[in-house]
Amino acid sequence: MSDSPEKPLAFLRQLRQKAASQTPYGGAAQEQSPRISAITCPNCGAPRAKEDGLVRCAYCEHAFMSVAIGDGLHLKKQAD
Repeated sequence: MSDSPEKPLAFLRQLRQKAASQTPYGGAAQEQSPRISAITCPNCGAPRAKEDGLVRCAYCEHAFMSVAIGDGLHLKKQAD
């Protein structure tokens, strides 16, 4: 019965060794310089962040994209 107190200590020792030898998920951290992703308006040059999802320029009203909704599988375009 003298083995039972040592078994938990051996198990804890193994866990500590495993924890000490682990590497971070995804590898080591890498140093990067700060940056921002921005798009400028081709008409007036005003900046616009990519994540905004804007369709028109806020300054000159230039259209970045035109969206036309057509018939879908379940929904049909209604005539006005």
